[in-house]
Amino acid sequence: MLLAAGLFAWGIFNIKKNPIDAIPDLSENQVIVFTEWMGRGPQIMEDQVTYPLVSNLQGIPKVKNIRGTSMFGMSFVYVIFGR
Repeated sequence: MLLAAGLFAWGIFNIKKNPIDAIPDLSENQVIVFTEWMGRGPQIMEDQVTYPLVSNLQGIPKVKNIRGTSMFGMSFVYVIFGR
C-alpha cells in the first residue's frame, strides 16, 4: 500500500512538472525563403531568382510541396516538408 501511494505521489508530481500544450500544433513544417532585389520587375525576379530557387530546392529530402511567388523587387519561396 505504501508503494502504491508513493507511485501515485510521484505520478502527480510528474504530471504537474510536464508542460502540456492545450492546442497542439498539427501543421506541417514550413520554411519561407524571402529574397529582395530592389528595382527589378516580377518577370526578372521569376526568371533569375524564384525559378532557380524552386528548381534547386526540389532535391531536398522529405519535401512535400514547393510554391514560389514573384513581385516587384521581392520573391517568396514556400517549402513545405512532409512528415
